[in-house]
Amino acid sequence: MRRVRFRAAGNPEFYHRNKALTLYLAAVNASSESTADPAEIAKFEAVAHRFWDSEGEFKPLHRLNPLRTDFVAARTTLSGARVLDVGCGGGLLAEALTARGARVTAIDLAPSMIATARMHAAQSGLSIDYRVADVAALGDAPFDAVCCMEMLEHVADPAAFLAVLAKRLRPGGSLFVSTLNRNLRAFLLAIVGAEYLMRLLPRGTHEYERFIRPAELAGWGRACGLALDDIAGLKYDPFSDRCELTTDVSVNYVAQLRRDGDIH
Repeated sequence: MRRVRFRAAGNPEFYHRNKALTLYLAAVNASSESTADPAEIAKFEAVAHRFWDSEGEFKPLHRLNPLRTDFVAARTTLSGARVLDVGCGGGLLAEALTARGARVTAIDLAPSMIATARMHAAQSGLSIDYRVADVAALGDAPFDAVCCMEMLEHVADPAAFLAVLAKRLRPGGSLFVSTLNRNLRAFLLAIVGAEYLMRLLPRGTHEYERFIRPAELAGWGRACGLALDDIAGLKYDPFSDRCELTTDVSVNYVAQLRRDGDIH
């Protein structure tokens, strides 16, 4: 795996870095298995303190979270299940899954995000195993489900990253991924509309070339022993402030990929 590089893009605010982040990025570059992109980590470091503001720049994520949680809960038994939340951010999904009975390990590469998540979980009275960690560095104990929400489009090599996630699943376990399709409509709505016109997200949050078509996701899954079982569109209407699952996967979508057989 090539060394990850710090790549300038997006809002300069995202490149405010503290000592902890600088040290961590050095560690990421020292890991040959890491698919992390330090520029993407820096983006989310800079906005971690605003993560739980449900009316701020993460408002769409707060609105979509119940749908993501319901999608997972309808396709795997959460009570007592071991669930890994990769790229957990400030803990929005991790808290929702824990509240439904899952035993959640949640990891993120941005130290400030994990600090925010730990603080909020303590305030909510929830026990969640939060770690500043790369999924490649986790132990081999398999999970019943792995969640990678709004994260795959932020890694340097999504195909390789998907293979790493697959290794963390028990036989029969499910990987849940939400990401963005790559087409003109997704570009206009998710970047031009959401980031520049309506300012629903910070400018520079997404890069169009990193968006992932469902066919690409399915192909990467097959290559590492995962079958695409289900897929649905995630629609957020900023005018009505409502979200819904749809059959339209042209912009945001969530997918379930299942592992069968032995884990190698």
